[in-house]
Amino acid sequence: MNTLDKILQSKYKEVALRKEQFPIKKLEKTPLFERATVSIKNALQHTNKGIIAEFKRQSPSKGIINDKVSVEEVTQGYAEAGATGISVLTDTEYFGGKSEDLMQARSCVHIPLLRKDFTIDEYQIIEAKAIGADFILLIAAALNPKQIKQLAEFAHSIQLEVLMEVHDLAELQASLNYHLDLVGVNNRNLKNFEVSIDTSKQLAEHIPSEFVKISESGISEIENVKILQEYGYQGFLIGENFMKTKNPAQACKEFIAQW
Repeated sequence: MNTLDKILQSKYKEVALRKEQFPIKKLEKTPLFERATVSIKNALQHTNKGIIAEFKRQSPSKGIINDKVSVEEVTQGYAEAGATGISVLTDTEYFGGKSEDLMQARSCVHIPLLRKDFTIDEYQIIEAKAIGADFILLIAAALNPKQIKQLAEFAHSIQLEVLMEVHDLAELQASLNYHLDLVGVNNRNLKNFEVSIDTSKQLAEHIPSEFVKISESGISEIENVKILQEYGYQGFLIGENFMKTKNPAQACKEFIAQW
């Protein structure tokens, strides 16, 4: 069983438990559920510095990345540095995150927030709205095309935008549907964990123009961003490059300042 399969196995158990602890009716009564969301798609289309900075304490492949900084300090710093959006990991078992992290980020910033998690159920989408997210992630490697379409359509019904993540052309072609807003290309090979922006380059021409193109993973130099912009990418999800430093917000500020 690979890492993704292990995560998904745990996620189904987690979601079942959370449904019992926090019923949908309770989530729908939270103050943030009624909040008007902010469009990440629109924000990225109106900037040439589309950084989506990520708050991530750890990962299965890297272990602890940074568990010394606070959500408030980092996310507020990201916004002040000029990030267009912020991604917050909420998976606990494998990434050391929690729903409260996104809620704390929401209390600090007004720019679009991504609930970064392994979405497998409509319940998680309702939960995402209830904790203050503006857009959600659907991972093509974790879902079949029918599930992606259904979950994306449901997200739109409660005013959340959708970022679909793919790793290769087969996933992309099988999973595209008109309920998506953004298509993210993960430059990390799931089989060997090697990272190359060539993946984003190769898939760029296959992503229809109605979707905002996002490049994810392995973006450590501003030169990579400038190259990918020539391929039509408007968003760049960067986490580890910032989080591995003592001051992620300052690292983000210095990165953006190189434009």
